[in-house]
Amino acid sequence: MIVETFSVGMLGCNCTIVGDEATREAIVVDGGDGVPDVMRHLERLGLTAKYLIHTHAHFDHIADVGGLRERTHAAALLHPEDLPIYHAQPMLAARFGLPAMPAVVQLDGDLRDGDRISIGGVSVEVLHTPGHTPGSVCFACGDGAQTRLLTGDTLFAGAIGRWDLGGTSMEDIVASIHRKLMDFPDATPVVPGHGPFTTIGKERVANPYLQ
Repeated sequence: MIVETFSVGMLGCNCTIVGDEATREAIVVDGGDGVPDVMRHLERLGLTAKYLIHTHAHFDHIADVGGLRERTHAAALLHPEDLPIYHAQPMLAARFGLPAMPAVVQLDGDLRDGDRISIGGVSVEVLHTPGHTPGSVCFACGDGAQTRLLTGDTLFAGAIGRWDLGGTSMEDIVASIHRKLMDFPDATPVVPGHGPFTTIGKERVANPYLQ
């Protein structure tokens, strides 16, 4: 399994490329605000993107998914409960004084809790973790030997994501973390949507929201 994470966009979103060494296929997670960066990494790694998947629909994770799909011809997927947020991007950008967002495009399919997206011997399991947004998901990526969690803006090192952006609560996000993430072994690496990496064990003992 090839895994590479790098920061994209003005808000420093952690984009992750998960690749299969045999097939040279890849899954791009939260690459929608960094098309040139994603393409450079794919080309350097010798990988072809097959899926573009997103932890949630805030612009720093998905804004130019249409542009990335045009470059890669990969399938763009999102949890359906976040589609209203995705389609409201231009309005939200104007409200917060952000630059104009790229065009909203029709996506290629849904991400549902328990889905498995596979490329060769690598699979990504979808874990629906509502709280940051109604359709927030985390991804458990593995190849049978190693699993790591891509937690988007649900779980951070020493913190959790915002829950005050509409339709959710702190109780929702904390319950999602306990229900979907805390059963993973302590050594499981965690790659949040922003900031430094952590592990389930570190968050279990030190994250103030999870005590």
